[in-house]
This record gives sequence, C-alpha cells and structure tokens, in this order.
Amino acid sequence: MNQAPAVYTRVIKGFAALTGVIAIGTAGYMIVEGWSFLDAFYMTVTAVTTVGFREVHELDDAGRVFTAFLVLFGVGVAFYILTAMVAAIIEGDLRQVFGARRMKSQIEKLTDHNIVCGYGRVGEEIARELSDRNAPAVVVDRDPQALERARSDGLLVVEGDATKDETLVAAGIERCRALIAASDSDATNTYITLTAKGLRAEVFVVSRVSTLEVESKLRQAGADRIVSPYAIGGRRLALAALQPIITDFFEMLPATASGERIVAELAVDEHSGLIGRELGDMLAGCRDVVVLAVQGAGGMSVGPAASLKLSSGDRIVVVGDEDELRSIGALARR
Repeated sequence: MNQAPAVYTRVIKGFAALTGVIAIGTAGYMIVEGWSFLDAFYMTVTAVTTVGFREVHELDDAGRVFTAFLVLFGVGVAFYILTAMVAAIIEGDLRQVFGARRMKSQIEKLTDHNIVCGYGRVGEEIARELSDRNAPAVVVDRDPQALERARSDGLLVVEGDATKDETLVAAGIERCRALIAASDSDATNTYITLTAKGLRAEVFVVSRVSTLEVESKLRQAGADRIVSPYAIGGRRLALAALQPIITDFFEMLPATASGERIVAELAVDEHSGLIGRELGDMLAGCRDVVVLAVQGAGGMSVGPAASLKLSSGDRIVVVGDEDELRSIGALARR
C-alpha cells in the first residue's frame, strides 16, 4: 500500500531535477555566450528536449562543450521522469483501478450482508463483531484513512457519503440484510436512515445515537433499532459494580460461532417448520438449549411456558449450542 506514494515522490523529484537543469542551462548560456534570458531559456529547452531545432546563435567552443553536457544531463533527467511516470501508472493508478473493480465485483455478488456506515471506533467494533460471527459486511465511509484501516482489516469498502443514494446503492442496499448507521454525528445517522428507507422501505436499520433527544427523530426517520453506546456502557459499568456475576453472564452470551454457547434468534416462518408447534415440542431432544424470551404479536414473553404455541412471525431468543439450535429452526443472525 505504500509503494504508490513512493513512485509519485520519484516523479516529483524528477520534475524538480528537470527544473534545476533548465535553470542551470539558462544561466549558463547567459554567462558563457552572453545571450538574453529568452534566447538562453529557448536554447536550453530545445537542447534538453532534443527536438533538433537550429541554434539560436552561433556557438563558440565553450558554448558547444556546455551544450553537450547540458544535453547529457537533460536526457538523463527526462528518461528518469519517463520511467517514474510509467511506474506510477502501473504501480499506482492501475493497481487502484483494478483493485476498485475487484472490490466492486465482490460487493455486487453479496446478498444478505450488512452495511456499516462509519468506520470510527464504534464502527470498527461493529465490523469486528460481524466478522467474528461470519456475517459479511461492507463498510461505507468518506475518510480515506478510515477506509485504509477497513481494507487492512480485510473488509469490503465503498468510498462515499452514506447519505447519498448512489453510495448506498453501490454498497448493495437492495440485497443487504441490515444497515447500521454508526457515524459519530446524530444528524448524519438520521440522514443515513432517511436515505436507506427511501431507497428500500423494508430494510432493517440500526442506528447509533449519542443524545437521547434525537431518538424520536431517528424513529420518525424509520430506524428499526436505536442504540446508545454511552447508555449501554453506563449500565454495564453500574452492573459490574453492583452485580458482577450478571455482567460475567452477559459477557459469556455473545460467544462466536466457534464457542460452546451462543445467544441467537430463531425465526418462526414457513422455512423453520416451527409454526403451530409448542415450545416444549420444539426443544424435545435438545439437552443444552434454554429459551429466554419469545417476541410475538402480543409482545415479548420472558421465560415462556413450554406449552406456548408458536405462530408465524414469532422470534425466539435462545441460548445454547449452535448445532442444536440449527437442528430446531432457522437461525436468524440479525
């Protein structure tokens, strides 16, 4: 990633050397031959570029020797600039073009992915968590340094303003599972939510909020979930002081897919085979699955009874072994 700037530096040094040669040549003809500035400058340019024009004035022996050295140095500098420019094109622009095309092609092939708008401290944690859970993600940001960090982390990126339609379209909003507005600005997150919902009304939008006063505006904009990192962090710190075992329990729950336990949602739909079944029947044969809550049309039931009958559209919050969870229904990653 650092080679292209080095190539461009060689080009700049080459042009600086060429400027120096022209300045020395112009001053030399003025001193050696006593020519005017314009004649000396014109003769220097024609000599360095080797265009083959006739001499401005007849040269004496000293002028011919000076011209010979000027041509040698000038051609050398010109050749250096040419090779540096070719290297800049090959190593810089072409690499960026082909890299951008390759990344665009990879994004176009994605479906059911997540779009993370903003790659600051919160955005980095979001992307890391998604990566740990094997959930594909595309990072959208307009800060080149943030995008460079995202690329170095192995993420797909789109450079641009996430409040613009074309940027979210390039990130694949028509095919994504969810969009996460993680900008540091509440106003920007509100505009991102409005843009996303305008392009695709059913897209699931999770938005970060810094001040609770903005929460109502984000809901009006269409955000499906609103998360305040400061409020969550404050509650966790208070719990850690008052009830540390509970915080240890929460730390255990978000284990990755390779861990012994995960907390997840089971979707009750036509693909799950769970419609009309009771919770106790669903858990038959599962030794290591606990149902924490069921979200249905009537609200959320915490610690539901085994006799609860499941309906289409319900979502079941469970904790347990992932293989067992996959055996009893469609595991939703949202």
